[in-house]
Amino acid sequence: MTEPGHPQFTAEQVKHLEFIQAVVTRLGNGSFLIKGWTLTLVAAFLGVSLSSPKWRVTAVALVPVLGFWLVDAYFLRQERLFRKLYDQARIPGGPVEVFSMNTAPYAGEVKWPQVVGSTTLRGFYGTLVLIIVAVVVAVALG
Repeated sequence: MTEPGHPQFTAEQVKHLEFIQAVVTRLGNGSFLIKGWTLTLVAAFLGVSLSSPKWRVTAVALVPVLGFWLVDAYFLRQERLFRKLYDQARIPGGPVEVFSMNTAPYAGEVKWPQVVGSTTLRGFYGTLVLIIVAVVVAVALG
């Protein structure tokens, strides 16, 4: 028996919501792994720059940071799109077909500049960029 005011979901609707949540979880795990690889590569580049103090070697560390920033932004954008799909799929009699994984209707709501400049990405990757630039300047000045 369900309580008044609480929607009754079919088994298919529940499974659909579980599928969407599984995608969101995988995207979050992918984002976590990307951040780990970024830290590993930056540490390696900074370690090499300490052994051979050439500013160009250190500056090369910016390339993977910026690349991973964009890849991580892609994962975050996809996660936000699937969260919007989830929000619509959980509405009884809503506009989303059961088992639809199409996020295209929400693409206009999740803009790339907002995702790339999000607080979490800016905080993580922006800090790495500032550290690398500081090390480049320190190495260049001797």
